[in-house]
Amino acid sequence: MSGLSVFFLIYAYVALAVFIIGFLVRIWKYAVTPAPLKIPQTPAPVSGPGVLGRMILEVGIFKSLLKGNRITWLFGYVFHLGLLFALVKHYRFFFETSPGWLAYFTTFEMYAGLIMLGGLTMLFVLRLIVDRTAFISVMNDYILLLLLMAIASTGLLLKHYFRTNVTSVKEFMMGVVTFNPQDMPTEAFFIIHISLVFLLLIYFPFSKLMHSGGIFFSSTRNQIDNARDKYWKTPWAKSPESIDIPSNMTQDD
Repeated sequence: MSGLSVFFLIYAYVALAVFIIGFLVRIWKYAVTPAPLKIPQTPAPVSGPGVLGRMILEVGIFKSLLKGNRITWLFGYVFHLGLLFALVKHYRFFFETSPGWLAYFTTFEMYAGLIMLGGLTMLFVLRLIVDRTAFISVMNDYILLLLLMAIASTGLLLKHYFRTNVTSVKEFMMGVVTFNPQDMPTEAFFIIHISLVFLLLIYFPFSKLMHSGGIFFSSTRNQIDNARDKYWKTPWAKSPESIDIPSNMTQDD
């Protein structure tokens, strides 16, 4: 194997390890963090099935964002759809065989990249021109958008202008997932594209992209609105009898 292949093989495993471990650690922290307050965002469901329905709408169509800001929702949803299509079309690089429907689906892969890049570009522009959005934006928001835009752009260029050998790409990626290292393609744009993807995997657990898992632990979304029907007791709450009162204070104080 060439030195370049060895380097990117190590880079790939480091990126995957950081992504998987970092993601699981963040999810574990979300899961064990106490939720001491009953704070479902109203109008909120009053039953478990209602909460399930609410979460499906939040994850599926970003319902709260749709109600809050339709322009941001539109471009955000366009980006997520493009990202979903892009992930599906890359399925073939990680498995020996692909289902028949995927071969048909990949005929639309150009549109997936354009949709993704278009949504990202408009989200970036909104952060620049909308005062209230610019006010709450920090440097990490711009860096993340630029990184995603660079990944989408290099992917489109690879597909239509700076083509690489798809067979060699699949052999390299299959070698990574099966622990059977293979030489990687040496085309410059492929190296740039895969480097940015691995960088995104490393950055993912430490970025706002963790909302993909954190949304399921959001107290304003996953709580039942039954505060008037059921006593909500914090894990560390003490009974009044166990509270120590200083000698110079009365019970009334």
